[in-house]
Amino acid sequence: MQIHGTNRIHGPQGTNAPHFTPRTGGPQQTSSTGSVDRVDISPAAEAAMASEGSPIRQGLVNSIRRQIADGTYDTPDKMEMALDRLLDEMV
Repeated sequence: MQIHGTNRIHGPQGTNAPHFTPRTGGPQQTSSTGSVDRVDISPAAEAAMASEGSPIRQGLVNSIRRQIADGTYDTPDKMEMALDRLLDEMV
């Protein structure tokens, strides 16, 4: 085994990692209708979450779902607040 330390300079590297193996076929299916995020929570999972003591506020969930569907959920103020929180965590 050779250890070269942190001062060794490497030449230019390709943008694709050498360990990248493209997937050909398989169980994954792609949608031709575009990219849509979706989360399905089974009734069993909802029951498990409710039994853990964190009740689901269904009114809030429905309100946020409507805002996301309408495209009004992500506002500049929310994005700025999220960025500020992220930067606070990094410091």
